[in-house]
Amino acid sequence: MTTESLPLDPEVARTLSTISTATLTTVLLKKGLRNVWMRGTTPMDGKQARQVGRAFTLRFVPAREDLATPESWSSPISTRAAIEAMPAGCIAVVDAMGVTDAGIFGDILCSRMKKRGVAALVTDGVVRDIKGVSETGLPVWCRGVAAPPSVAGLTFVGWQEPVGCGGVAVFPNDVVVADADGAVLIPAKLLDEVVAQATEQEQLENWIMSEVEKGAALPGLYPPNAENKARYEAFRSAAKKA
Repeated sequence: MTTESLPLDPEVARTLSTISTATLTTVLLKKGLRNVWMRGTTPMDGKQARQVGRAFTLRFVPAREDLATPESWSSPISTRAAIEAMPAGCIAVVDAMGVTDAGIFGDILCSRMKKRGVAALVTDGVVRDIKGVSETGLPVWCRGVAAPPSVAGLTFVGWQEPVGCGGVAVFPNDVVVADADGAVLIPAKLLDEVVAQATEQEQLENWIMSEVEKGAALPGLYPPNAENKARYEAFRSAAKKA
């Protein structure tokens, strides 16, 4: 049984779109979560804007000759059917087992995802038809490019179930943030507190950067000691009154 897709609060999405994945990994590390950055998820285009969305998961397993055939593309359990179940605003997170010699999606599938309002594709595998995929405008984070189709090395088995992408456990409706540093997962149950702490962390680091630009030395500033924490709080109070 697949998991129902849930919407993401627009205000949460807006806030996360201003927070870097570097900041998020720091906040999650402080909460004891070390394995949240999906390995191999490199932006296909370095100019891609940061994307935020609920995870819509898809899973491949190793190819088996009786299942991984061109005919399987017409099966009720196919990538085509999965795409038609994707809600607008989601991020498709695809477990391709790190396989780099079989492209999981090409230009036609990516074009359909874009038409459905999918925010992005994130995978530890590769895509094909790279020129056409780029022209669809769908933001893609992946491990690279390969000409052969998915059935050359993979069998698609389902969607909206727990998967492993880039060594990270991803559950449907977890939240994914992807930017120039790759894709990071925020567990759904921790979303509100992570957003609050990440917002504070981002504000603090912006202040620290402004101090560094003024010539301040790093010891006692990053991370801030008691004196600099007091200075930061005074800065925040003054900013709120302004």
